[in-house]
Amino acid sequence: MPGVAEKYLRPETIRQVSGLDLKARFIVEGFFSGLHASPFQGFSVEFSEHRKYVPGDDIRMIDWNVYAKTQRYYIKKYRAETNMKCYLLVDASTSMGYSYDPATMTKMDYSISCAAALSYIMCHQQDPVGLLTFDSEIRNFIEARSRESQLFNILSVLARTPVGGTTDVGSSLVAIGNLIKKRSLVLLFSDLLSDPAKVLEGLRYLRYKGHDVIVFHVLDQAELRFPFKDPTLFEDTETSKRLHVDAELLREDYLKNLRAFMDRYEKGCHQARIDYAPMDTSVGFDRTLVTFLAKRSELK
Repeated sequence: MPGVAEKYLRPETIRQVSGLDLKARFIVEGFFSGLHASPFQGFSVEFSEHRKYVPGDDIRMIDWNVYAKTQRYYIKKYRAETNMKCYLLVDASTSMGYSYDPATMTKMDYSISCAAALSYIMCHQQDPVGLLTFDSEIRNFIEARSRESQLFNILSVLARTPVGGTTDVGSSLVAIGNLIKKRSLVLLFSDLLSDPAKVLEGLRYLRYKGHDVIVFHVLDQAELRFPFKDPTLFEDTETSKRLHVDAELLREDYLKNLRAFMDRYEKGCHQARIDYAPMDTSVGFDRTLVTFLAKRSELK
Protein backbone atom coordinates (compact mmCIF):
# COMPACT_ATOMS: atom_id res chain seq x y z
CA MET A 1 0.00 0.00 0.00
CA PRO A 2 2.70 2.63 0.75
CA GLY A 3 3.57 2.92 -2.96
CA VAL A 4 0.24 4.50 -3.84
CA ALA A 5 -0.52 6.41 -0.64
CA GLU A 6 2.91 7.99 -0.22
CA LYS A 7 2.57 9.68 -3.59
CA TYR A 8 -0.10 11.84 -1.98
CA LEU A 9 2.08 12.65 1.03
CA ARG A 10 4.87 14.58 -0.65
CA PRO A 11 4.78 18.18 0.61
CA GLU A 12 4.85 19.53 -2.95
CA THR A 13 1.85 17.36 -3.78
CA ILE A 14 -0.21 18.97 -1.07
CA ARG A 15 1.07 22.51 -1.58
CA GLN A 16 0.95 22.65 -5.34
CA VAL A 17 -1.88 21.48 -7.55
CA SER A 18 0.59 20.88 -10.36
CA GLY A 19 2.35 18.29 -8.24
CA LEU A 20 -0.63 16.00 -7.92
CA ASP A 21 -0.15 12.39 -8.83
CA LEU A 22 -1.55 11.60 -12.29
CA LYS A 23 -4.31 9.54 -10.72
CA ALA A 24 -5.65 12.74 -9.14
CA ARG A 25 -4.84 15.04 -12.04
CA PHE A 26 -8.49 15.19 -13.08
CA ILE A 27 -9.08 17.42 -10.08
CA VAL A 28 -7.32 20.32 -11.77
CA GLU A 29 -8.63 19.63 -15.25
CA GLY A 30 -12.13 20.99 -14.93
CA PHE A 31 -13.44 18.82 -12.13
CA PHE A 32 -14.15 21.76 -9.84
CA SER A 33 -15.76 23.95 -12.50
CA GLY A 34 -18.54 21.50 -13.23
CA LEU A 35 -19.11 19.96 -9.83
CA HIS A 36 -18.11 22.45 -7.15
CA ALA A 37 -21.52 23.77 -6.29
CA SER A 38 -23.80 20.78 -6.34
CA PRO A 39 -22.59 17.17 -5.96
CA PHE A 40 -22.24 17.31 -2.18
CA GLN A 41 -25.15 19.62 -1.45
CA GLY A 42 -28.39 17.93 -0.58
CA PHE A 43 -29.61 19.42 2.68
CA SER A 44 -30.70 23.05 2.44
CA VAL A 45 -30.21 25.87 -0.03
CA GLU A 46 -30.82 28.77 2.36
CA PHE A 47 -28.35 31.62 1.81
CA SER A 48 -25.91 31.99 4.69
CA GLU A 49 -22.93 34.25 3.95
CA HIS A 50 -20.19 35.18 1.50
CA ARG A 51 -16.61 33.99 1.23
CA LYS A 52 -13.72 35.01 -0.99
CA TYR A 53 -13.52 33.42 -4.42
CA VAL A 54 -10.67 30.92 -4.87
CA PRO A 55 -9.49 29.39 -8.18
CA GLY A 56 -11.66 26.40 -9.01
CA ASP A 57 -14.88 27.80 -7.55
CA ASP A 58 -17.94 27.73 -9.79
CA ILE A 59 -18.10 31.24 -11.31
CA ARG A 60 -21.87 30.92 -11.35
CA MET A 61 -21.75 31.31 -7.56
CA ILE A 62 -20.03 34.72 -7.72
CA ASP A 63 -22.11 37.54 -6.30
CA TRP A 64 -21.76 40.20 -8.98
CA ASN A 65 -23.54 42.81 -6.88
CA VAL A 66 -20.81 42.53 -4.26
CA TYR A 67 -18.17 42.69 -7.01
CA ALA A 68 -19.71 45.92 -8.35
CA LYS A 69 -19.34 47.50 -4.92
CA THR A 70 -15.94 46.11 -3.88
CA GLN A 71 -14.20 45.10 -7.12
CA ARG A 72 -13.49 41.79 -5.40
CA TYR A 73 -14.92 38.35 -6.10
CA TYR A 74 -17.04 36.72 -3.44
CA ILE A 75 -18.92 33.42 -3.52
CA LYS A 76 -22.40 32.99 -2.13
CA LYS A 77 -22.36 30.39 0.59
CA TYR A 78 -25.46 28.47 1.46
CA ARG A 79 -26.57 26.79 4.62
CA ALA A 80 -25.77 23.36 3.14
CA GLU A 81 -22.17 24.34 2.45
CA THR A 82 -21.76 26.03 5.84
CA ASN A 83 -23.23 23.26 7.96
CA MET A 84 -22.07 20.21 6.06
CA LYS A 85 -19.45 17.89 7.45
CA CYS A 86 -18.14 15.02 5.37
CA TYR A 87 -16.75 11.75 6.71
CA LEU A 88 -14.83 9.25 4.61
CA LEU A 89 -15.30 5.68 5.82
CA VAL A 90 -12.62 3.31 4.51
CA ASP A 91 -12.85 -0.46 5.00
CA ALA A 92 -9.35 -1.67 5.89
CA SER A 93 -10.12 -5.37 6.37
CA THR A 94 -7.85 -8.02 4.83
CA SER A 95 -10.05 -8.61 1.78
CA MET A 96 -9.47 -5.00 0.70
CA GLY A 97 -5.82 -5.85 -0.01
CA TYR A 98 -6.73 -8.11 -2.95
CA SER A 99 -5.73 -7.47 -6.55
CA TYR A 100 -5.90 -10.10 -9.29
CA ASP A 101 -3.71 -8.15 -11.69
CA PRO A 102 -0.39 -6.85 -10.27
CA ALA A 103 -0.74 -3.84 -12.57
CA THR A 104 -4.07 -2.91 -10.98
CA MET A 105 -4.47 -1.21 -7.63
CA THR A 106 -5.74 -3.24 -4.72
CA LYS A 107 -9.21 -2.39 -3.51
CA MET A 108 -7.63 -0.53 -0.60
CA ASP A 109 -5.33 1.51 -2.85
CA TYR A 110 -8.28 2.33 -5.09
CA SER A 111 -10.30 3.48 -2.09
CA ILE A 112 -7.39 5.57 -0.85
CA SER A 113 -7.11 7.25 -4.25
CA CYS A 114 -10.82 8.11 -4.19
CA ALA A 115 -10.70 9.27 -0.58
CA ALA A 116 -7.62 11.41 -1.27
CA ALA A 117 -9.28 13.07 -4.26
CA LEU A 118 -12.50 13.75 -2.38
CA SER A 119 -10.57 15.04 0.65
CA TYR A 120 -8.79 17.45 -1.65
CA ILE A 121 -12.08 18.65 -3.08
CA MET A 122 -13.73 19.13 0.32
CA CYS A 123 -10.70 20.98 1.72
CA HIS A 124 -10.61 23.14 -1.40
CA GLN A 125 -14.27 24.02 -0.84
CA GLN A 126 -13.43 24.80 2.81
CA ASP A 127 -15.86 22.13 3.95
CA PRO A 128 -15.05 20.09 7.09
CA VAL A 129 -13.88 16.58 6.22
CA GLY A 130 -12.96 13.69 8.50
CA LEU A 131 -11.89 10.06 8.24
CA LEU A 132 -12.70 6.71 9.82
CA THR A 133 -10.99 3.42 8.99
CA PHE A 134 -12.36 0.12 10.22
CA ASP A 135 -12.40 -3.66 9.87
CA SER A 136 -14.42 -5.45 12.56
CA GLU A 137 -14.13 -2.29 14.66
CA ILE A 138 -13.09 1.33 14.26
CA ARG A 139 -9.31 1.67 13.83
CA ASN A 140 -8.77 5.38 13.23
CA PHE A 141 -10.93 8.44 13.70
CA ILE A 142 -10.18 11.99 12.55
CA GLU A 143 -12.81 14.53 13.50
CA ALA A 144 -14.09 16.60 10.55
CA ARG A 145 -12.21 19.89 10.24
CA SER A 146 -11.84 22.51 7.54
CA ARG A 147 -8.34 23.70 8.46
CA GLU A 148 -5.52 23.61 5.93
CA SER A 149 -3.65 20.77 7.64
CA GLN A 150 -6.62 18.41 7.45
CA LEU A 151 -5.72 16.98 4.04
CA PHE A 152 -2.25 16.06 5.27
CA ASN A 153 -3.71 14.51 8.44
CA ILE A 154 -6.11 12.32 6.46
CA LEU A 155 -3.50 11.18 3.94
CA SER A 156 -1.00 10.45 6.69
CA VAL A 157 -3.45 8.13 8.43
CA LEU A 158 -4.41 6.41 5.19
CA ALA A 159 -0.75 5.81 4.35
CA ARG A 160 -0.17 4.22 7.76
CA THR A 161 -3.26 2.00 7.62
CA PRO A 162 -2.39 -1.50 6.40
CA VAL A 163 -5.13 -3.95 5.52
CA GLY A 164 -5.76 -6.59 8.15
CA GLY A 165 -8.42 -8.11 10.32
CA THR A 166 -11.77 -9.63 9.55
CA THR A 167 -14.76 -7.74 8.18
CA ASP A 168 -17.80 -6.66 10.15
CA VAL A 169 -19.09 -3.72 8.16
CA GLY A 170 -22.53 -3.70 9.76
CA SER A 171 -21.36 -3.44 13.37
CA SER A 172 -18.75 -0.87 12.40
CA LEU A 173 -21.38 1.32 10.74
CA VAL A 174 -23.53 1.27 13.87
CA ALA A 175 -20.50 2.25 15.98
CA ILE A 176 -19.69 5.01 13.51
CA GLY A 177 -23.28 6.23 13.63
CA ASN A 178 -22.95 6.61 17.39
CA LEU A 179 -19.61 8.37 17.03
CA ILE A 180 -20.61 11.02 14.47
CA LYS A 181 -22.89 13.33 16.40
CA LYS A 182 -23.74 15.99 13.83
CA ARG A 183 -25.67 15.44 10.61
CA SER A 184 -23.05 14.75 7.92
CA LEU A 185 -22.34 13.46 4.46
CA VAL A 186 -20.96 9.93 4.89
CA LEU A 187 -18.99 8.28 2.07
CA LEU A 188 -18.33 4.56 2.50
CA PHE A 189 -15.60 2.72 0.56
CA SER A 190 -15.83 -1.05 0.98
CA ASP A 191 -16.05 -4.33 -0.90
CA LEU A 192 -19.05 -5.09 1.36
CA LEU A 193 -17.93 -8.70 1.74
CA SER A 194 -19.93 -8.99 4.92
CA ASP A 195 -23.42 -10.09 5.89
CA PRO A 196 -25.65 -7.93 3.64
CA ALA A 197 -28.47 -7.93 6.18
CA LYS A 198 -26.21 -6.46 8.85
CA VAL A 199 -24.57 -4.03 6.45
CA LEU A 200 -27.92 -2.68 5.26
CA GLU A 201 -29.09 -2.44 8.86
CA GLY A 202 -25.97 -0.37 9.63
CA LEU A 203 -26.59 1.85 6.61
CA ARG A 204 -30.21 2.39 7.61
CA TYR A 205 -28.99 3.34 11.08
CA LEU A 206 -26.79 6.06 9.56
CA ARG A 207 -29.84 7.37 7.68
CA TYR A 208 -31.88 7.22 10.89
CA LYS A 209 -29.23 9.43 12.49
CA GLY A 210 -29.86 11.99 9.75
CA HIS A 211 -26.78 11.42 7.58
CA ASP A 212 -26.66 11.64 3.79
CA VAL A 213 -24.96 8.40 2.72
CA ILE A 214 -23.12 7.32 -0.43
CA VAL A 215 -21.87 3.75 -0.77
CA PHE A 216 -18.92 3.11 -3.09
CA HIS A 217 -18.91 -0.66 -3.62
CA VAL A 218 -15.29 -1.38 -4.56
CA LEU A 219 -14.64 -4.73 -6.26
CA ASP A 220 -11.70 -6.19 -8.18
CA GLN A 221 -12.07 -7.12 -11.84
CA ALA A 222 -11.62 -10.81 -11.02
CA GLU A 223 -14.43 -10.62 -8.48
CA LEU A 224 -16.65 -8.99 -11.08
CA ARG A 225 -15.81 -11.14 -14.11
CA PHE A 226 -14.38 -14.38 -12.69
CA PRO A 227 -11.69 -14.97 -15.38
CA PHE A 228 -10.58 -18.32 -13.96
CA LYS A 229 -10.93 -21.37 -16.22
CA ASP A 230 -8.73 -24.19 -14.94
CA PRO A 231 -9.00 -26.15 -11.71
CA THR A 232 -8.08 -23.49 -9.18
CA LEU A 233 -7.27 -23.29 -5.48
CA PHE A 234 -9.18 -20.41 -3.86
CA GLU A 235 -8.29 -19.05 -0.44
CA ASP A 236 -10.40 -16.80 1.77
CA THR A 237 -8.07 -13.90 2.61
CA GLU A 238 -9.65 -13.35 6.01
CA THR A 239 -10.21 -16.90 7.25
CA SER A 240 -7.44 -18.67 5.26
CA LYS A 241 -9.93 -21.40 4.30
CA ARG A 242 -9.04 -23.08 1.00
CA LEU A 243 -11.21 -24.71 -1.64
CA HIS A 244 -10.02 -26.48 -4.78
CA VAL A 245 -12.66 -26.29 -7.53
CA ASP A 246 -13.14 -26.53 -11.28
CA ALA A 247 -13.43 -22.83 -12.03
CA GLU A 248 -15.12 -23.32 -15.40
CA LEU A 249 -17.97 -25.29 -13.84
CA LEU A 250 -18.32 -22.78 -11.00
CA ARG A 251 -18.28 -19.64 -13.15
CA GLU A 252 -21.96 -19.42 -14.11
CA ASP A 253 -23.22 -19.96 -10.57
CA TYR A 254 -20.64 -17.54 -9.19
CA LEU A 255 -21.65 -14.72 -11.54
CA LYS A 256 -25.34 -15.37 -10.84
CA ASN A 257 -24.74 -15.17 -7.08
CA LEU A 258 -22.58 -12.07 -7.49
CA ARG A 259 -25.32 -10.30 -9.42
CA ALA A 260 -27.83 -11.20 -6.71
CA PHE A 261 -25.37 -9.99 -4.06
CA MET A 262 -24.92 -6.60 -5.74
CA ASP A 263 -28.61 -6.28 -6.57
CA ARG A 264 -29.48 -6.80 -2.92
CA TYR A 265 -27.20 -3.92 -1.92
CA GLU A 266 -28.46 -1.69 -4.71
CA LYS A 267 -32.11 -2.34 -3.87
CA GLY A 268 -31.52 -1.98 -0.13
CA CYS A 269 -29.70 1.31 -0.60
CA HIS A 270 -32.40 2.63 -2.91
CA GLN A 271 -35.11 1.80 -0.37
CA ALA A 272 -33.17 3.66 2.32
CA ARG A 273 -32.56 6.64 0.00
CA ILE A 274 -28.83 5.92 -0.10
CA ASP A 275 -26.72 6.39 -3.23
CA TYR A 276 -25.08 3.18 -4.40
CA ALA A 277 -22.08 3.32 -6.74
CA PRO A 278 -20.34 0.08 -7.85
CA MET A 279 -16.64 0.56 -8.63
CA ASP A 280 -14.36 -1.66 -10.71
CA THR A 281 -10.68 -1.29 -9.76
CA SER A 282 -9.62 -1.94 -13.37
CA VAL A 283 -11.42 1.27 -14.42
CA GLY A 284 -9.72 4.57 -13.67
CA PHE A 285 -11.16 5.82 -10.41
CA ASP A 286 -11.28 9.37 -11.75
CA ARG A 287 -13.61 8.37 -14.57
CA THR A 288 -15.89 6.39 -12.25
CA LEU A 289 -15.96 9.12 -9.63
CA VAL A 290 -16.62 11.95 -12.06
CA THR A 291 -19.40 10.00 -13.79
CA PHE A 292 -21.13 9.23 -10.51
CA LEU A 293 -20.83 12.72 -9.06
CA ALA A 294 -22.01 14.32 -12.29
CA LYS A 295 -25.07 12.07 -12.23
CA ARG A 296 -25.69 12.91 -8.58
CA SER A 297 -25.43 16.62 -9.39
CA GLU A 298 -28.18 16.27 -11.98
CA LEU A 299 -30.42 14.44 -9.53
CA LYS A 300 -29.93 17.12 -6.91
